[in-house]
Amino acid sequence: MSESLNDLRAFTLVAEAGSFTKAAGQMGISQSALSHTIKALEQRIGIKLLNRTTRSVSTTQAGEQLLNDIAPLIAGIEQKISALNEYRDTPRGTLRINGTEHVVNSILWDKLAQFARDYPDIHLEITTDYSLTDIVKDRYDIGIRLGHAVDKDMIAVKITPNMQMIVVASPEYLQAHSSPATPTELNSHRCLALRLPTRENIMSWELQASGDNGGNNDKQRDTINFRPQPVMIFSHAHLLVKAAVDGLGLAWVPTAMVREELENGKLVSLLKDWVTTYDGYYLYYPSRRQSSPLFRLLVDALRFK
Repeated sequence: MSESLNDLRAFTLVAEAGSFTKAAGQMGISQSALSHTIKALEQRIGIKLLNRTTRSVSTTQAGEQLLNDIAPLIAGIEQKISALNEYRDTPRGTLRINGTEHVVNSILWDKLAQFARDYPDIHLEITTDYSLTDIVKDRYDIGIRLGHAVDKDMIAVKITPNMQMIVVASPEYLQAHSSPATPTELNSHRCLALRLPTRENIMSWELQASGDNGGNNDKQRDTINFRPQPVMIFSHAHLLVKAAVDGLGLAWVPTAMVREELENGKLVSLLKDWVTTYDGYYLYYPSRRQSSPLFRLLVDALRFK
């Protein structure tokens, strides 16, 4: 029975990931071994479960029905086994976390490091990217995203204060170029930009006027969506900051990411009347996970207080 359960779990991982490579990575086995397992399962039950091409994997009609029937059951079994940690002297297990590079590196790292020290038998697998990863499909236990990006059917816990976005430049850049006084003047500057995997175009700069700076008598906060014509484009924010520090142009970044550079004078905040504030980051996960003791420990460690 244990072997059959392992085979069924392997099938759900491949079906949900749509990839033998991804599923094999999650299981810590070779792609060829996983392929052999699925073929043996199909031969044993006498039904084809997966359609395979050189580029993708999808379920057959029978495979889709099997996935819908057994995935909740396997998830429930894993949850019940995880709950047995309450009977151990030391909690143990694995938590797979997906978040952006910024929040993990610039905001949460100290808390995550302390959690790892406090619970050495809990293994953390941390993946950082800027794509809106489906944590259920890709078998992550926990996701970390800005509040507006969290699906409504997830349980969400705020773990950071609100996030400010500012325009910055190095003193060297400002010596060679005049400092912009309004968002319109950004068009005459060298800009550095970030391209997100989920967007075809580069990320726009949302510049929000403070007070009545936007010219409204009711002091409503205006927002300008500035689309830079960048001289450099990056896929990771730390390179964006590095380029700004090296005087290569202006960047629009979270204040928390460049706090040290602002304090030591390597970067200067610009357009201070156009600072945008977003809801903070949230830790989120499916409702079925909330009873897990590992989840409760991590949520308590990261919760914004």
